[in-house]
Parts: sequence; structure tokens; C-alpha cells
Amino acid sequence: MTTVTTGAQARAASVGTAHTRVEGRDKVTGAARYSGEIPFADLAHGWLVLSTVARGRVRALDTDAVLAMPGVVAVLDHRNAPRVKTDYVGMLGRPDPTCAVFQHDRVPHLGWPVALVVAETSEQAREAAESLVVHYEQEPHDIDFHGGRPDAYPVEGHMPAVTGKGDLDAELAASEHVVDAEYTTPEEHHNMMEPHAATARWDGGRLEVIDSNQGATWVVGELANLFSLDPASVRVRSEHVGGGFGSKGVRAHQVAAVMAATTLRRPVRVVLTRRQMFSLAGYRSPTTQRVRLGADATGRLRALEHTSLNVTSTVHEFVEPSAGVARVMYDADAHHTANRVVRLDLPTPTWMRAPGEAPGSFALEAALDELAEKCGIDPIELRLRNEPDRGPVSGLPFAGRNLPACFAEGARRFGWADRDPRPGRRRDGRWLLGTGTAAASFGAGAGPSTATATAHPDGTFTVRIAAADIGTGARTALTLVAADALDVDTGRVRVRIGDSDFGPAMIAGGSMGTRSWSWAVTKAAAELRERLALSTDIPAEGITVRSDTTAAIGALPPAERHSFGAQFAEVAVDVGTGEVRVRRMLGIFAAGRIVNPLTARGQFLGGMIWGISMALHEEAVRDRASGGHVGPDLAGYHVATNADVPHIEADWIEDTDPNDPVGIKGIGEIGIVGAAAAIANAVWHATGVRHRSLPIRPDRVLTAAGGAPDA
Repeated sequence: MTTVTTGAQARAASVGTAHTRVEGRDKVTGAARYSGEIPFADLAHGWLVLSTVARGRVRALDTDAVLAMPGVVAVLDHRNAPRVKTDYVGMLGRPDPTCAVFQHDRVPHLGWPVALVVAETSEQAREAAESLVVHYEQEPHDIDFHGGRPDAYPVEGHMPAVTGKGDLDAELAASEHVVDAEYTTPEEHHNMMEPHAATARWDGGRLEVIDSNQGATWVVGELANLFSLDPASVRVRSEHVGGGFGSKGVRAHQVAAVMAATTLRRPVRVVLTRRQMFSLAGYRSPTTQRVRLGADATGRLRALEHTSLNVTSTVHEFVEPSAGVARVMYDADAHHTANRVVRLDLPTPTWMRAPGEAPGSFALEAALDELAEKCGIDPIELRLRNEPDRGPVSGLPFAGRNLPACFAEGARRFGWADRDPRPGRRRDGRWLLGTGTAAASFGAGAGPSTATATAHPDGTFTVRIAAADIGTGARTALTLVAADALDVDTGRVRVRIGDSDFGPAMIAGGSMGTRSWSWAVTKAAAELRERLALSTDIPAEGITVRSDTTAAIGALPPAERHSFGAQFAEVAVDVGTGEVRVRRMLGIFAAGRIVNPLTARGQFLGGMIWGISMALHEEAVRDRASGGHVGPDLAGYHVATNADVPHIEADWIEDTDPNDPVGIKGIGEIGIVGAAAAIANAVWHATGVRHRSLPIRPDRVLTAAGGAPDA
């Protein structure tokens, strides 16, 4: 036995200091294995067959010829697949039936899974899957999305569908200045680096799934419910994840892999191709948003209406809550918001980085810029004049709202005071130059989590928590948090994550992961130090304590908890070619205590770069005749690349939440919020023309330059 004391000497805090990723060397040398790379004995490979019609039913599948092909061991479809249950409420609500594959012959959209071909190698599985002939009874489909759909209806989602106070028409009529405009955003896709992949196997009567996901606890719960299993008999491991952005929950490939492993009683791996991900991995729905603002002569808002419409599938309701951002940002005497959906013959959308806030901030912040022009007030000053002291809808106090400080610091560093407010006044050769700004916000929630902390005889510590590091640096952040909580150097702490056997934990989503997990780790470390203070000896197996933050999180006083930020952009527009180039960007954020400045800056910058991509490039186009995508790959779906990214800076100001033991708010999503609006506002300042539809393509710039603003 070894005697261990902690806190014997003063040490510098780990939290708040830049730290390279603890797993960085493994990742750059290839030692870190992702879900599609882990070897298993007797591994079979599954390949999904997707529908080629957008609506109808499967009449027949010619499986005999496929089963006779080399290496093929099984074909699963609606006639022989195991039955699953979808009538349940999981961790994040009711499941999307899209994941419950092969349960019937109906086809609700193009790209619907109709079969899984399993073979000895992935090449054999792919060849056989592409050879499978499927006969359909095709029906007329409808994918026509626009703001005038009469069949749209409100949907709650994770917030009320409709909110309202005051007489909107009366306040608009009494307003000195009014903005009434429609804004649209296109269908957008996650396109993380690592495709979705899962391997399922039965081991001693227990189902094990090696997966790429955003929460092992979440996936366990869904699989247990779907297959009517005891959650204790399901283990999910997801040690390394190459990006998620909201897409990596429970989807068709995991369920198909479990079905095949159950049928064949051998490990089965299913990996989605990039093109399949466009149908099966979710996406950000297109939106049509109407914003109506009315202000008095001083710029004070008298009326605010923000309504949003998005697509959902015919099998599941998903709402992109774009109008929710107005419920946080600005108040008015008459304040009305609504989120609505329309069911079309399309795949179900899902969460995508800053769901609601990303498209919603484009519409709202662009409308605020239009109002500032009409009022003759500086865009920052207009926002400051409409700063609420409580939640505009909830009436709750803000647990910190340092947005004015973000604007002050950002304006100083960006040189905003030297800006000529008149559009079209600055040139650089053939380029028109303009600058724009926008506000950003994103919720700072927390979910119950458990963690264990173990003290070992050699003076080291192991922390275990079912967290998910989806590329954000969470594993490193938790190492820093644990080191401070244990009062030891980071070299003495090992953090293990991504295993459901470590106990329930919050998902990596909603900018809640690091805050939730750090709370549990801090609590476990504190309890372990208390145990160590009462013991002089540590047995060979170590001393372990387990924490649970359920009660602590439930006891938090009600408040509006958010991260905030101010985005600034300078653009150059070539009115001869329609090309728009972002020359520089600056984001200043109030996002709680920053655990690791190195990875935090990467998160902020990554979000801002995605904002450039959202503003100028990203757009999934569908063919109305087929119901499918035009170019569903990284050749046809344009994203910002190195050449598109300018001089870009991100920084933060002091921002604390006294009710959070680790002071963390969350940074994963705030970087993208408001970025597209700042760029669109800068394009107006350069050209004098408003662009209310994203992306701001060259053809739209040319069209708008020759006539009315793009609507």
C-alpha cells in the first residue's frame, strides 16, 4: 500500500491554460482507432440498399440472385428482418421511425433503406447491394417547399411552438419605422470528416456496439428500447469520433448492424458512404422566415414578430426552432414568435450545429440591420437600445448577459468607429468593400451525469465518464478540470470516456457536454478527496467514488442561461462577376469560463468559418422530378475551404455564472450564430443591396445588382 496526500504544495491552475490534446499524438500517428477501423474476428460487412423512388411501396426484391453471389451470407428486408418497437419516449423524445428499418414495405422518401446485404467483405457486400433489383409501386411525391404552404402547422419541439404578447397590428401601425421581410435558408448537411459507422456483436449474451456517436448513454437507451432489451445488457463504445455536429445519434446503420448480428450471430459492421449520409444522417431543414419589426423614432422596438417554417418528413416531426432566437435577444411591447413545419416526401431533418439559432439569427439580425438603416441609427447602437433586462418571453433574469461588453470590445478591435454608414462608398479596385455586424446567442444548459474518480496507489488518478469527444477537445478539457479538482498536475490524471459502462452521462450536444461532464467530474473529485483525507492507505485496487449531478442540476434556480457574442465581418464584392470574398472576421464571445484556450479558440473559429460557408457556399439542391439531391457529395455540395477563409480572429471576455461550480457555459455552437448575418449585412454595406436568401451566390449578386433586392 502507498500513502498519498493531495494539495501538499501550491500548483498553478490547469483550467484556463492552453493545453494540447492529450490524445493528439495518437490521432496524428494513426494509433487512435475510429469505429470503422477496429478489427474483429469473423467480421461480416453490411451494405444498405436505398430506395430509388420518393414515394410508394416495395412490390418485390430479387434476392435469390444476390444470395448466390460470392461472399453474400444474408439479405435482410421487410419480409425477414427482426421486429423492433418504436412506441416509446427516449432520452431526447420519440424516435424517428427512419431508424426502425425493414418493418414495412412503404417508401416515404428517396433514399429510404429497403434492404441490407451482408457479405464476407465490404467489397462483396457493395457489389451485391448494387446488383439487387427492387420493384416498386411508385406514387406521386411532393417536395415543394415554400412559405405559402397551406398545410403548415405549429410544432412544439423542445420549446413552445407559439408565443405572444401585445397587439402586434396596433404596435406596427403606431411605429415610426417598420421592417417586413422574408428570409430563406437552404437545406444544409453536416458532412463531418468521419462517416457514420457501427459494428454490432453479441458477446456472452450481451449486445456490444462499437459506434461513432455523440452519447453512448443515448444510444444504449435507444437500442434497448428498439429491441426490447434490458439496458444493462447493452454496451456501446465510442472512444474517438471524427465530428458529429448533431448528426450522430441513432440511425439506420446501427439498427441494421444489430439486426444482422442478431440474425447471423457474428459481428457485423455497417458503414455509410458519403452519398448515403445525404439521405440517412439527417440535415438542417430549409427555412422560410418572416420578420416584422416596428420601432419608434428612437429605435426602441414596439413590435417584433418572427415566424419560421421548416420541412419535416411524413413519418416524423422535427422542428428547426428558428424563431426561438427572438425569444432571447430582443423585447417589444408586442412580441410574437412561431415555429411551424410542413410534411413533405423528404428525409427527416435533425439537429445541426446551433439548431434554430444559426438560421434564426440570420433572419433576425439581418432584419435588425435593415431597421437600423431605416432609423438612421448605428447597428450596434440599435441593439444596445433594445437590450432586455429579463427574458422577453420567459420573464426570467439572465444568468449573465454580457453582450454589450462583446460589442464594445469587438467594435474597438475591428475599428467600427471609423465606418462610414453609407453603403457603396468604399472601393479597392474592382471590389466594393463593406462591413457588417450581428449579435449571437446560444443556450447554456446542463444535463445530469455520473462520473467515477479512482485514486491509485502510485499517486495517479483515473476518471471515467461516458462523455463523447466529437473532435472538440472534451477529453483534454476534462483532464484539466479533473486535475484542478484533485489538486494535482495533469500528468497524474487519466480520463477515460466513450463507454456506456461508465454510467449515464449527458450527450455531446446543445453546447452542454463539457459543462455537464465537468460538473460530474468536479463532484466526484471532491468526494474522492474527502475519502482520501480520512484514509492514509490506498489498496491495490484503488479507492473509487461515483458522483451524480441529477439533484444539483435540478436545484438550479430558474434563469435565462446563454452564451453571447458579437460578430464582425468585412467583405469585398466584385459586381462584375458576383464574387463575394470575406476579407476579415472578428468574433468576441461571453461564454463562461474557458477551460482550454487552445481548443476553445478552435471551436469559435470553426463555427465562424462554418458561418462563412453558410453565407456564401452551402446549399443542397433537390431535383423535383426525382425527389433526390443534385450532387450529394463533396464535389456537388460546396463548403468553405482554405482559400475562402480570411484573416479571422476569435476572443472572449470575462463571463461567469455564480450557480455553476466550474463556471462553464458552452462554446460548441455560439461561433456559427450571427456569422452569416454579419456577412450578409456587410454585403449590403458594400453594395447597397439586401440579400435575404442564403447562400449569397454570384448569380444572386449579379441579379440583385441589376434590379430589386434579392428576396
